Amino acid sequence: MKILLKNGTLVSGSGSRREDLLIEDGRIAMTAPSITAEADVVEDMTGKILFPGFIDGHTHMDLHVGGTVTIDDFAAGTKAAISGGTTTIVDFGTQYHGESLVQAEKNWFEKAGSDNSCDYGFHMSISEWTPSVKDEVDIMMADGLTTFKLYMTYPDMMLNDGEIYEVLKKLKEAGSFAGVHCENAPVIDALIRENKAAGNLGPAAHPASRPDTMEAEAVHRLLVIAKEADAPVMVVHTTNAKALREIEAARRDGVTVYCETCPQYLFLDKSVYEKPDFEGAKYVCAPPLRNPEDQEALWKAIRDGVVDIISTDHCSFSWEQRLLGKDDYTKIPGGLPGVESRGNLIWSEGVAAGRISAACACRVLSENPARLFGLYPQKGTLSPGSDADIVVIDPEKTKILTAAEQVSRADYCVYEGKELHGCVDRVYLRGQLCVEDGKVVKTGLGRFIKRGKPDYEHKEGLA
Repeated sequence: MKILLKNGTLVSGSGSRREDLLIEDGRIAMTAPSITAEADVVEDMTGKILFPGFIDGHTHMDLHVGGTVTIDDFAAGTKAAISGGTTTIVDFGTQYHGESLVQAEKNWFEKAGSDNSCDYGFHMSISEWTPSVKDEVDIMMADGLTTFKLYMTYPDMMLNDGEIYEVLKKLKEAGSFAGVHCENAPVIDALIRENKAAGNLGPAAHPASRPDTMEAEAVHRLLVIAKEADAPVMVVHTTNAKALREIEAARRDGVTVYCETCPQYLFLDKSVYEKPDFEGAKYVCAPPLRNPEDQEALWKAIRDGVVDIISTDHCSFSWEQRLLGKDDYTKIPGGLPGVESRGNLIWSEGVAAGRISAACACRVLSENPARLFGLYPQKGTLSPGSDADIVVIDPEKTKILTAAEQVSRADYCVYEGKELHGCVDRVYLRGQLCVEDGKVVKTGLGRFIKRGKPDYEHKEGLA
């Protein structure tokens, strides 16, 4: 099967070019200013922008959290992902206490099942560090789970500083790194006790209990540990200017540190927690939403290349699930849906709005995550031999984000009413058209991707 896409603008991490693109048997066969080869299907892409399929390196499908389970399982979550141009997710498998990494891996393969609408892989979250778990790191690497996750908060997940040091050293030896959730758990626990004692039990107490200083302190501590271990590390879901300064200082000190942020920290701020009638509960996530000035700091960091990738931390719940915390904000299950809106938001509010270039969007959505997570050049580039994972943006297409129109099972939209100017029109997964006119037309084509080792060099100052 040959598909010829004519007259489109192809985007890479280094720029854009007007070229034709030929797909053959699920892969990109060639790109050139003019391709005259015969094809089974010829599509005119005049005026359209073609990106490599977006990669979301931070999702939580079918995750047990906060006494409940995320509303999007892999079938629903990957359908939502493909609808917004995400052709590959890397979900977080979780080793619960008492489990081996091998058992956790088995659990997540069972959760993923066979009904996936985009390709997928797994990171492995390590919640217990023992000699046997250390030995299993090499098994994960051989199985294609080539990156890991650590927590500095949550009692049932977090490791202590010494354990983090040992994990980072082992991962460096294995050719890997960990993404780390950075918050100072003991101080946050004290702040929670203070708020509860003062009778502050609603959503507004959530950001008060998890201030930016306690994120920045944990980032600093992590990066001191990483320097001592002489090991690379990633700070996940970075939310604020103070944390960014810690990352930049550590880089100047020779630490190899990668930085991720998420759309919610770019488009929402903590004022939403003050909404009446418990509406603020819809926005509870950790770390919390911050201030408008932090949004601007993050946008500048994206433009300057300080931020390496934009993922979503997709962790979706229903309104009924949110009500579990009606009388105690700490019982609100934390996390926001976002896997289907990320690409549209970054194009409309980032590229079309003039905040970042199309090349920058390609780096943070496609190319950098592909390199970081051992997927390049199979993914993340519109190059001959790569999977024909292609997102077609129509810059003239408009869309209003609403709960009624979203694919996720979440029954509310945190961006309700936001109008997009330019958005995803078509999505190809390995050459098969899965989204047409912004609607999912084909499901179930996703497959597990066995990832290689990370192969990425952080660079700043790119346009």
